[in-house]
Amino acid sequence: MLYRSVTIHKIFGPASYYRTTLKIAAPVMLQQLIMSLVSLIDNFMVAGLGDAKMGAVNVVNSINFIYYIALFTLGNAGGIFLAQYYGAKNNAGMQQAYRFKVLAGIIISIAYGLLLLVIPEKLIALMTMNNAAQAAIIQYGSHYMRLMAVTLIPMAIASAIGSSYREIGKTTVPLVISIIATLINTIGNWILIYGNLGAPRLEVTGAAYATILARVIEMIAFLVYARWKRTAFFVPFANIFAIERTLILRILKRSWMMLLTETSWSISETVITALYNTRGGAEVVAGMAAGWTMANVFFLIFSGIQTAAAVSIGTTLGAGELDEARRRAVWIQSGAVVFGSFIGLMAILATAIIPLVFANLTPQAQRITAELLVVVACYIPLWSLLSSQFAVSRAGGDAALGLYVDFTVSLFLFIPAAWALTMFTTVGPVLIFALSKLTDICKVSIAHWYLKKERWVKNLTVH
Repeated sequence: MLYRSVTIHKIFGPASYYRTTLKIAAPVMLQQLIMSLVSLIDNFMVAGLGDAKMGAVNVVNSINFIYYIALFTLGNAGGIFLAQYYGAKNNAGMQQAYRFKVLAGIIISIAYGLLLLVIPEKLIALMTMNNAAQAAIIQYGSHYMRLMAVTLIPMAIASAIGSSYREIGKTTVPLVISIIATLINTIGNWILIYGNLGAPRLEVTGAAYATILARVIEMIAFLVYARWKRTAFFVPFANIFAIERTLILRILKRSWMMLLTETSWSISETVITALYNTRGGAEVVAGMAAGWTMANVFFLIFSGIQTAAAVSIGTTLGAGELDEARRRAVWIQSGAVVFGSFIGLMAILATAIIPLVFANLTPQAQRITAELLVVVACYIPLWSLLSSQFAVSRAGGDAALGLYVDFTVSLFLFIPAAWALTMFTTVGPVLIFALSKLTDICKVSIAHWYLKKERWVKNLTVH
């Protein structure tokens, strides 16, 4: 009995630790919840325009997913250093890490924005090959994609500031600003998509205008607040280029594998989206998109896990408390599985509201939405563990784990499995996804083996 008690305490931390961790993670998860709910409302509004127009908006978002992942990955790379400099009480180091996040975000925003402006039709065509509604989706989606290019730089700057606040444990600030921005987006959608309050009915174009407005106001709010409060990490844009080249090299050295990993993962997710889009017409695109929109509501757990690990473990490593960081790494992973199981159950129960939320979709699209949400719910505990494993490794600046796990499994198992199921079977889009994702069991196993090497147990503030 005593042995069992000792074992449990090694696996699970004290209640006080989880209370503290939850205080850090809760505002981030609430922010993610609000954004996901607003996205759900957006999809609800766009769904009223029909399967093809909803499919067009969501195909664009699927393509933009690669950019989002690259942006957040580079931000997280700088954030690893920022969190540890914060733990070491080094304000100059924090400012250097912040400069990196802003500059990296602007550079990739400009590069990706050019693609959206020049070849949107080709990008959408790649995602909708052999889909019966391809022509309509390209027609509606290309204009929407060009407009979304305007949102990239404001999003990059807002993301750099918001994530920096979270990395120093001040999660309420980005939460409040996010609420304001999402409310503006929602109200703007209601007015501009359907022409309420005397505004013109702009449909898909209206959804793009509302997003642009929300992103610009979000950026301005972050800039004004950070300057007003003289936040320790913040520097005015006029001084943003005063960055140490040695730090850039250190961050890139630590993060190039993380960027390669996350980009390869996002590309693999985009590839499987293109594959299951071949299994029908607009109802498949709209149904799968609606399913992912609902699933994103429950993916709040991943942002909570990642923020909690970055702050809890990152600051501990920065303070030189390596043994404590080891203990917290185990506690984070165990708590992630338990919490993930609870969130998965909530996702299954949420299938009951699909006919209400997506009443304007066809019955076939609604069925696909429900099936996908059930599959995602069953995977959430496994993904929560995997997310915590990645977060632990990255808190110490070790990005090699992702290369071992995501890059190899996605390239050699996940994509080939999805392709084979598409080419040689007649199974539907949801089953293609469900069976292909069994490869994530390999990811968790490899990550468990790698974390035992403890290459992540490093204090990055010590040169």
